[in-house]
Order: sequence, then C-alpha cells, then structure tokens
Amino acid sequence: MAAPLFAHDAITTKLTWTQEISRLVYRHCAGCHRESGAAFSLTTYDDARPWAKAIRDEVLGRRMPPWGPVKGVGEFHGDPSLSLPEIDLFVAWVEGGAPEGDPALLPSRLPNPLPASPALVARQKLEVSGEITLTGAISILGLRPHGLADRQSLEAWATKPNGEIERLIWLKDSRVAWPRDYRLRRPVRLPRGTRIHVTAPAGASLVLLAE
Repeated sequence: MAAPLFAHDAITTKLTWTQEISRLVYRHCAGCHRESGAAFSLTTYDDARPWAKAIRDEVLGRRMPPWGPVKGVGEFHGDPSLSLPEIDLFVAWVEGGAPEGDPALLPSRLPNPLPASPALVARQKLEVSGEITLTGAISILGLRPHGLADRQSLEAWATKPNGEIERLIWLKDSRVAWPRDYRLRRPVRLPRGTRIHVTAPAGASLVLLAE
C-alpha cells in the first residue's frame, strides 16, 4: 500500500475533494467502494485520504476502475473507466496535497453509480477461435470472452470483403473475478464473406452475440 498523506503535506492545488474529486469517485468508484459494497469505502474524505497516493497509482495504471477492453477499440455500454482529463484531475489533486475543501460544497446525497449495461438478448451465438469466414451477414450486438485465465489477453477484428478492417475488442489482462458480456453501443454489421480473426491463448475463444 502507498504511504498515506498527512495534514502537514503542502497544499499546492485548487482542486478539492468536496468539489471535483468526490464527484469522480461517486460516479466511477462508489459502485464497489461504498458501505456494504464489494470493496472498502471511498465515499468520504476521511475514507479516501489515506488511500490518495494508491488511488493515483491505480488510476494512472488503468487498473481502477476495473475494465477489460483497451480504450479506442470498440465502444461499449457500462464503461466505468476514466478519461485522460479525469485521470489528470486525480493526479493533480494528490500531488497538490489532496485538500478537502468546503464540506458545504459536497453533493447533498451520494449519486447513483454508472448504470449497468442493458440486458443483451442475442439470436445467434457464434464462437470464434483463430479465424472464420462468415457464410451470411450478421449484426454483432456484443462479445463474450470464453476460457480466458486470469491476466490473459484477447484481441479480435474483422476484415470485410472490401479490405476494410473493423476492430472489435482488445481485452488486456482479463480478470476471472469480473466475468461479463461486452455490449456494443452500436451494432457492428458485417457482410457475408467477412473474415473474423481472434488471437487468444490456447483454449480461449470469443463468442459473438449477434442478430
């Protein structure tokens, strides 16, 4: 665990817990890090302050909030990960002494965390390991990793008959403890003759959830 911050740390930032940082934590972290949640609470300043440097390191390494797909490859519902400007806010707050700010500026209640992904109902389930060529057109609604061990990675893309490349997903350091389907924000429509490629460890595959 990183060394905690103490009251004598110099304050060199105008960012505060009560304004910017609490809102980021409530939106991206409090789904798990709350009383009776899956992990220790970070919902108050007193809860979060001893962990400030650890929080900085985890968000910089994109280990928290936990999310498998690499940014920029596919767009998915329920993505809790932080944007680069949000990561910069965390870093600047911690390195500026992690001040609390005026408690009167806190939200009046703990906001709801990011909503869960909508239920995914697929008419077709096509499991791919290696490479296949589609014998008919499909619309991919979501993707389900299968058989990945902890910390393994998987990448999938489609090559359309006209040569266009559609990157579907890149899962990096998958966590067995957090299994999920990855529902696409918009269906990916692939014509007949499209080649789908999956690179994954032996025994692992990707299930295309399609209509």
